Amino acid sequence: MDRPEGGDAKVKSPISGPDVVHDIVGIGFGPSNLALSIAVEEHNAGLAADRRIDALFLERQPRFGWHRGMLIDDATMQVSFLKDLVTLRNPTSDYSFLCFLRERGRLIDFLNQKTLFPLRMEFHEYFEWAAARVAHLVAYDSEVVGVDPVRGEGGRVAYFDVVRRDPERPGATVTHRARNISVAMGLEPHVPPGLELAERIWHNSELIPRAGRLADTGTPVRRAVVLGAGQSAAETVDYLHRTFPDAEVCSVFAKYGFTPADDSPFANRIFDPEAVDVYFSSPSEVKQSLLDYHRSTNYSVVDMDLIESLYATTYREKVAGRERLRFLNVSRVRGVTPAHGGGLEVAVEFLPTGERQVLPADVLVLATGYRPRDLTALLGDAAKLCLKDDGDAIRVGRDHRVETTPEVTAGIYLQGGTEHTHGLTSTLLSTVAVRAEEIHRSVLSDRLTAV
Repeated sequence: MDRPEGGDAKVKSPISGPDVVHDIVGIGFGPSNLALSIAVEEHNAGLAADRRIDALFLERQPRFGWHRGMLIDDATMQVSFLKDLVTLRNPTSDYSFLCFLRERGRLIDFLNQKTLFPLRMEFHEYFEWAAARVAHLVAYDSEVVGVDPVRGEGGRVAYFDVVRRDPERPGATVTHRARNISVAMGLEPHVPPGLELAERIWHNSELIPRAGRLADTGTPVRRAVVLGAGQSAAETVDYLHRTFPDAEVCSVFAKYGFTPADDSPFANRIFDPEAVDVYFSSPSEVKQSLLDYHRSTNYSVVDMDLIESLYATTYREKVAGRERLRFLNVSRVRGVTPAHGGGLEVAVEFLPTGERQVLPADVLVLATGYRPRDLTALLGDAAKLCLKDDGDAIRVGRDHRVETTPEVTAGIYLQGGTEHTHGLTSTLLSTVAVRAEEIHRSVLSDRLTAV
């Protein structure tokens, strides 16, 4: 908040337009809120001003970006292109991936590949294309620092004030009032206990820029260690092995070998929109069973093609007598210390025997996944209005709206962080289009009820 010189008194941030109350303010502008913005844009098309949904989306990055650090040139998506931002909601939308390809002049070329899975970098280009078309709804370089309930007569909370940093005035903030908020902040990198990110210890979310800087500066990489057993870990191992042709790349994981992802047709039905209904209505023990049964569709698993490619590489190197790709299975990283000369000493324990070896390394990459961001820190006082279940998790309705105390009529919608209520698709792209429609309908219904 702005503070007057010489005092600590709290000064109210300016409201963007004193009479503006947005129907919905989106916090974060990744694929989830991008899909919602398109649903709003398509709803508003051709409607009179008083029937349109007034939406604003706030994004802390200076431009749209989605996992930029892992846009490896030959990495492909793990979901069908038909699960884009709109098709499952509106197959006729001109915001679809196919319409993007047509505009780029690549539609026939893509079809000739006979694949459902585009390059990841091409899908990112599609997201950027879609985001550019709704740029008038987005304020970039706008980090949200707080959400304040606005209490009216009788303590009723009909609005939230969303407070963001003002990029044009360092230290100042701007406030936007909203009837509803859509929280889609994404996930944050998970760093295992005992490890800390540093110049030579990265999370794989920074893989490409960090590796690029090493290559550009000519910094020698004699050994790189990668911790993790999932798709990102395997991709990181493969990328470093190709990028630094003189380096040894050591893959460390607690499993005996990489586990293939279960992408069979019946297992994939866990990502269907109907599966969300089944999961949501199930008792807690059934929810947990479904997560356990189908964990192999998403968590700590690797595409079979990549597994076979990595194995073939290790065999070729063994035949040639120069083994640069090493797999330290059934092992864990037990500690990292700086080495003389700027490198690292990575202690790796072989779990069956407890034997440890110290690997001199130039970099350690943590491909250790992501975790939900802490909503309490963002929502502040608004978090106290959210109801919790017996496991202290936020209660969320089927329409993705948080259940709140009775005096609250303003809505908090969560896009992500709802695996406990909505299942495995909570953090994935599979149902972003459908979820956007469900939130859009809920906001619209609530507004009509209020009128």
